[in-house]
Amino acid sequence: MTMTPLTSSNLVAAGYEASSQILRIQFKNATYDYFGVPEFIFQNLLTADSHGKYHAAHIKNSYHYQRV
Repeated sequence: MTMTPLTSSNLVAAGYEASSQILRIQFKNATYDYFGVPEFIFQNLLTADSHGKYHAAHIKNSYHYQRV
């Protein structure tokens, strides 16, 4: 999975696998996979003014996740 660097105080990078709808987010202290995430959520994360705020509002409590 190709990871795209993010400019954030806590998020380091994000990647997406369209075939399985897995969003991977690398934080400064851990990496998590989020499952069943539509591609537009990933695209919106990449273009958000604040990656951390977008994650908190639209991803964090919305999708099942697992630490990688």
